[in-house]
Amino acid sequence: MNTAHLLIVDDDPHIRSVLRITLQQAGHEVSEAGDGAEGLAKARSGRFDLIVLDIGLPEMDGLAVCRELRTNDTTPVLFLTARQDEIDRILGFELGGDDYVTKPFSPRELVARIAAILKRTRPVAPSGAAVARGVISVDATRHLCLVHGTPVTLTAREMDILAHLIAHPERIHARPSLTDALYGHAGASDRTLDSHLRNLRAKLTKAGCADAIETVHGIGIRMGACTGL
Repeated sequence: MNTAHLLIVDDDPHIRSVLRITLQQAGHEVSEAGDGAEGLAKARSGRFDLIVLDIGLPEMDGLAVCRELRTNDTTPVLFLTARQDEIDRILGFELGGDDYVTKPFSPRELVARIAAILKRTRPVAPSGAAVARGVISVDATRHLCLVHGTPVTLTAREMDILAHLIAHPERIHARPSLTDALYGHAGASDRTLDSHLRNLRAKLTKAGCADAIETVHGIGIRMGACTGL
């Protein structure tokens, strides 16, 4: 069982109780926070494998918590949201969220989403061989990306995308098939994929590789030459 230490950040005691019981039954260790400030303080301790973060928190909402956390932390974040507007979910992804569940939610679905994130970010296998292209090297099992030999901090979703593309660098991946391969559940859209691609490109460009990901208009996405020029 891929057990983990999880942090639940939600201002509703009933929801925290339901989540705590459900996740403990799934074998996880659970800690809680009732507001954004408390959640951010606990999250920064670095003790957690994943954070379940409500967007609609009082005082400091979940998006602000994630924004602050992502300045120096890559702990996976699964958002809870009662909002139906896609813009909230897209903003959450742009801030570095890894997935989201809309309230009211199925506890079984939440456990499955968490298991999927943990599987990506905590691989069972030991280190595998890194895959290199140009100035980029990726070892997905170690969640390690190097550009010009320097580590680049990526979220779980960003690593998923990069590892998927670099595994078949000459292949053009159609957007629907790429979305299915990466997200594997209903609700992910082209805008969701675009948000993660935009963040990934920005990080790789800042690290010195502006030609890492190429859009082939009307067809799909593939790895670029990664020349670092």
